[in-house]
Amino acid sequence: MTETAIEEVLYSAELRHAKGKCTLVINDHSHGKEEVYVVPKAAVKKFPFYLAMLKSKLS
Repeated sequence: MTETAIEEVLYSAELRHAKGKCTLVINDHSHGKEEVYVVPKAAVKKFPFYLAMLKSKLS
């Protein structure tokens, strides 16, 4: 019998699009806080690049 590890989400982020506007929602689940930022469409197009940079820093 194997023991299952319990995972806890500490932070999460979502990039949302509604009514022609993009927003980045960052949730701090440990403290019950949420931050919302309007993101220009030009920055949204660069998100894959930003995520790749973050991934390379963590590797």
